Amino acid sequence: MSEPTAHGAPLSIVALDDDADFRQYIASVLENDGHEVRAVGTPEEFFAACEGRLPDVVLLDIKMGRHSGEDVLKELRRRWAKLCVIVVTGYPTMDSMRETFRQDVFDYLAKPFSTDQLRKTLAEAAAAFGLGQRPQDRLRAELGRQIRVARTAREWTLKDLSEASGVSVSQLSSIERGAHMPSMESLVDIARALEQSPSAWLAAAGF
Repeated sequence: MSEPTAHGAPLSIVALDDDADFRQYIASVLENDGHEVRAVGTPEEFFAACEGRLPDVVLLDIKMGRHSGEDVLKELRRRWAKLCVIVVTGYPTMDSMRETFRQDVFDYLAKPFSTDQLRKTLAEAAAAFGLGQRPQDRLRAELGRQIRVARTAREWTLKDLSEASGVSVSQLSSIERGAHMPSMESLVDIARALEQSPSAWLAAAGF
């Protein structure tokens, strides 16, 4: 992954829109900001692009003439339930907003939107999804989150988990904050104490 730019960490973005001028505009703006953009005009091209290499973010036009953005969104969610999706449309309605948010869309941008609006939304998405990080950074953050969730579900303190796993409180605290990567031995000990699967935690982090 490239170094962060003035507009945040560089992201891989696939944009689906039937308007060729808009595709050219969005690609030009975002590539100038340091992002990698694949702008496509049909659902077939969109799914081929995502299958070739899954992006960090999808910019999805909902109203595309003969193509249904709603159908694309439903199929997208079937294939990649956690992928970050930002809907863009020139025909915003409350009903369409409600429907897209029911499909777990991160945000909704009504055309015409400013470049600052787009940049702000992408920055918020990157922060919310941990996008643009190195793989080891994502892994460290996700393992910490999974351990914290499992511990709090059992209503355990860090001291309780330390006694059950044999890993020190200070080390556990550092792991949960995402500041420290646990060794494989520590990870197995923590997972066993919490009656969890370390492989499931790794899978949740994309490994």
